[in-house]
Amino acid sequence: MATLPRKRVVIVGAGIVGVNTAMEVQRRYPNYDVTLIADKFNGDTLSDGAAGLLRPDTYIFGPSLEISQQWVNESYSFYKNLLKMKDEPFGIHEVAGYTFSTKNPDITKNHYMNNCSPDYREATSEELKAYSSAEKLNYGCFFTSIVVECKLFLPWALKKISNNGGTIINRKIESLEELCGEYDIIFNCTGLRAGKLCNDVNVLPIRGQVIRVKAPWVDKFYFCDSDTYIIPSISDGTVVLGGCRHFGSHSEQENERNTEEILENCINLLPSLKEALKTDYKVWVGLRPYRNKIRVETEYTNDTVIVHNYGHGGYGVTLAPGTVKYAVDLLTSVNK
Repeated sequence: MATLPRKRVVIVGAGIVGVNTAMEVQRRYPNYDVTLIADKFNGDTLSDGAAGLLRPDTYIFGPSLEISQQWVNESYSFYKNLLKMKDEPFGIHEVAGYTFSTKNPDITKNHYMNNCSPDYREATSEELKAYSSAEKLNYGCFFTSIVVECKLFLPWALKKISNNGGTIINRKIESLEELCGEYDIIFNCTGLRAGKLCNDVNVLPIRGQVIRVKAPWVDKFYFCDSDTYIIPSISDGTVVLGGCRHFGSHSEQENERNTEEILENCINLLPSLKEALKTDYKVWVGLRPYRNKIRVETEYTNDTVIVHNYGHGGYGVTLAPGTVKYAVDLLTSVNK
């Protein structure tokens, strides 16, 4: 029986979606030649600035509600399985926490997490009272999720890809067509740049601004009324304070008013942060790659298969392993 030729696969993009794609292709197709191409790695990627909590928004971001839930469940299982690997420096931790609201119980509820987190429940009246300080918290939910610290996960993943025989190239791609012929399969994991590369007018930036400060005593995550959040990074004792969502903004400059609002809202939610903020803190701004529906589909250009996987908005860490599995599954029909 003739041996099938080795496929030449390239992944474009080295953020959380790109590195997970490379690892998944290597796992499922160990005979394939895998190359990862990007012009930004590790600390230069959008993923590096992410707070990294696995917690999706509640809208339908995939082709259907069922597939959206599947992506969340598979991401949760992926990270949980990695936790079984002891002493690996990938920066993944289980973290419990609360979503609160002063005005609307629906803000605190998350049907996706209710279906995958084993201890999802409503907050008790005692918990609501304990965390009410500047404002009375009237509604809340508690659950355990996962925080992925991309400053550790991305270099760990790149090393794993390289150790498994993958090639990593620092190169800026101006058109996906320039890779056709050189590779049999292209995975497009370019985030916001996919709008330009694919002429996709549905891709737009959501400007986000967060603050990172040292506060090792914070060991839970907290959300309040959607855009106020406090998320701990266990490995270095810092916490990420947020946030804001500015649809269509391309500004990557710090907005001092946003900084003041984030500090005020987070201190109101967790007053102990006031002491932490007497020390230095860092402000980070990034443009999240939003699309009304995440694009995970194939197309053919010059006999080359292109698998698109972009448009995750602020939920790349949350959804990457799930959308990656779905994207790599698409190769089944290609390889027939």
